Amino acid sequence: MSALDLLGPDHRGLLIGGTWREADGDERFDVLDPADGSVITDVADASVGDAADALDAAVAAQADWARTAPRDRGEILRRAFELVTERADAFAQLMSLEMGKTVAEAKGEVGYGAEFFRWYSEEAVRIHGRWMQAPAGGSRLLTIRKPVGPCLFITPWNFPLAMGTRKIGPAVAAGCTMVVKPAAQTPLTMLALAAVLAEAGLPDGVLNVVTTTRSGEVSKALQDDDRLRKVSFTGSTGVGKVIVRQSADQLQRVSMELGGNAPFVVFEDADVDAAVDGAMVAKMRNMGEACTAANRFLVHTSVAAEFAEKLGRRMGALTVGRGQDEGVDVGPLIDEKAVETVSQLVNDAVHDGATVVCGGQVPDGAGWFYPPTVLLDVPADAAINVEEIFGPVAPITTFDTEEEAIARANDTIYGLSSYVYTRDLARTIRLAEALEFGMVGVNTGLVSNPAAPFGGVKASGFGREGGFEGIEEYLDTTYVALPVS
Repeated sequence: MSALDLLGPDHRGLLIGGTWREADGDERFDVLDPADGSVITDVADASVGDAADALDAAVAAQADWARTAPRDRGEILRRAFELVTERADAFAQLMSLEMGKTVAEAKGEVGYGAEFFRWYSEEAVRIHGRWMQAPAGGSRLLTIRKPVGPCLFITPWNFPLAMGTRKIGPAVAAGCTMVVKPAAQTPLTMLALAAVLAEAGLPDGVLNVVTTTRSGEVSKALQDDDRLRKVSFTGSTGVGKVIVRQSADQLQRVSMELGGNAPFVVFEDADVDAAVDGAMVAKMRNMGEACTAANRFLVHTSVAAEFAEKLGRRMGALTVGRGQDEGVDVGPLIDEKAVETVSQLVNDAVHDGATVVCGGQVPDGAGWFYPPTVLLDVPADAAINVEEIFGPVAPITTFDTEEEAIARANDTIYGLSSYVYTRDLARTIRLAEALEFGMVGVNTGLVSNPAAPFGGVKASGFGREGGFEGIEEYLDTTYVALPVS
């Protein structure tokens, strides 16, 4: 099966109530290949009216879906896991086409994303309430867990499959219906995923997909409807704040997975080679276009030169090109604006005194490429240490003491991921307790795991996805008082 075969002839429209249909006025928009700016295909461009129809379908399906046996919900997710896994190569090719990442990396995302379906297929039958005697006697306390109700999922362009499965999996397991609005840059993977879920037996109306270039307008209209009970958003902190404000009028439950500014801290006792290995994972996953990407490299003065030289050698050896081509390690960034932003941050850092170890120049030619770049002696207050880079750039700043490293790491409005390299167990514990981040990777550059709670603090948002905690976001609690005397 080829990449575009996943979509089929009818799967480039809107999925509403189990029917693939065109948008109002038959409006469509192009999906571009970031490697050269060419048009891959076009998809339906939903209006506010189309989105309202999608919510109508979700509301109509909610009661029956909530009554569906947990085992049946879990079996649908299990079948979807198997179908996505079976078609991993085609999904990887499709993601590489619309988003730019290499096919190998995209295939890794398929495996990671599919695991959320498998994990929540098992959690569907483990939704527990409790039964207890009232402390004063005379009655019993019963709690029942119920699905929150219709949800809106707004997913980003950087992980078009995994950010969908991470929301859809627990919602399906909990008994919630949903409207999914994928990013306009990468709608194809979500449309293909929706087709797989329908094939796996998900009833009509449980999952509805609206692709649109009117993201803000559509999202606001849906949030203004009091039938929508939950919003889960992955994206920038600025947009997240707008969505949280819009949720207030209807008091909708919200989960926000927002921006990051992850510190990667290397202490004097660290295994430098292992730290470089971890840095390659933490920095170069998805060309650096990840909220969990290492953004600031805080390296002890005594090992900074060695770390920079070894990391520069590894980064400089990577091959940049079209993600579908053999031998390519680094694909394009998502669009021209992304290249401009990364380039400006690097140029400003160099102007402020940073030294370029490798990279640092936008290549000539078509496509939206930026080379893997390492900067040494970056001032602590440089913009590149404050803003989320979202590109393949590793700025290195030095420190001298543990206290300084902690203060520098925490000196950000964000609090999603952090990484620490040290061989001192006591220091590991101190740092895990002191770092103001939702996730801490110790001697590893990879923290994401479907069985673990993913999420942050501060301006990185709230709520958790994945793990046992993920399904809690989609459940309400009803307390039942039962007098017995």
